Amino acid sequence: MQDSGIQLAVVDMAGTTVADDGLVVEAFEAAAEAGGLPRSGPQREEARQYVLDTMGQSKITVFRALFDDEDTAQRANAAFEESYASLIDAGRAEPIPVAAEALSRLRAGGIKVALTTGFSPDTQGKLISALGWHDIADLVLAPGDGVRGRPYPDLILTALLRTGADSVQSVAALGDTASDIESALRAGCAIAAGTLTGAHDERQLVAAGATHIVTSVSDFADLLLKG
Repeated sequence: MQDSGIQLAVVDMAGTTVADDGLVVEAFEAAAEAGGLPRSGPQREEARQYVLDTMGQSKITVFRALFDDEDTAQRANAAFEESYASLIDAGRAEPIPVAAEALSRLRAGGIKVALTTGFSPDTQGKLISALGWHDIADLVLAPGDGVRGRPYPDLILTALLRTGADSVQSVAALGDTASDIESALRAGCAIAAGTLTGAHDERQLVAAGATHIVTSVSDFADLLLKG
């Protein structure tokens, strides 16, 4: 364990360790079609903006907020996941250049790493496979049975339990969205850091309560290992 006392780093994927490059919004268009939203106009634009504002949250939670009934939300979510998976299969998923090295440095320094996401477990698995990241983390987690997605603290607390970290004060979290920050604060993390490589800017991350702002996951690793 480092002098900082951090035993576990919980790190987001899309926008934090994986370049988004508009893939989420692109996949949203398929979800909007499946959910019956107009092809253009204020309703479509408002829904797209809501997706941007809620980046980082579990996607089914987002679609439940956008659509009136569970069946439509599930249909939209399935279309989103299918579209995003097809973008992965097409080679559109790329790691943020410094990510793999930064995660390796954390683990070499005695800090366990959990990779988390708002995508489904199946989509997360496709992303891990496409990047060749099977051994890059101690744990990978996605929302599922008994584990709510962000902004709830479940992913972080589940990672703590599964990795055996001593307490929430020995956990540092990193993400690129306000939802990531809110989740970390709800969990009681010692560090709730925001990175500038993804969906939300410094103003949004600070407003959400980020304890630290870093330019990339590499700077996050530096922060945790400097002790």
